[in-house]
Amino acid sequence: MTHGGYSESVVVDEAFVLRVPKNLNLAATAPLLCAGITTYSPLRHYKVSKGEKVGIIGLGGLGHMGVKLAKAMGAHVVVFTHSPGKVKDALRLARMRSSILQNLAR
Repeated sequence: MTHGGYSESVVVDEAFVLRVPKNLNLAATAPLLCAGITTYSPLRHYKVSKGEKVGIIGLGGLGHMGVKLAKAMGAHVVVFTHSPGKVKDALRLARMRSSILQNLAR
């Protein structure tokens, strides 16, 4: 029986399990298993490759991972953000264009 995040064990289908090598830091690996697959999957599905253009909306956890993966695939990445403070991060992260979005909720 499982009890969510407080479980000591869980029974799952082996097709949905992977082993994290002991030499990898679990805290550093965890984002790849969540945000990583969430952003990798559509990039792979749409066959993003060198020279493709990819727009990333927001530079939070998912956006940050999406930028890294898209750049690694050779794409030209543009980050769209509401936050002027994130522009510097986007430019530093991968030498890319960044656009500041005005409040679109008006």
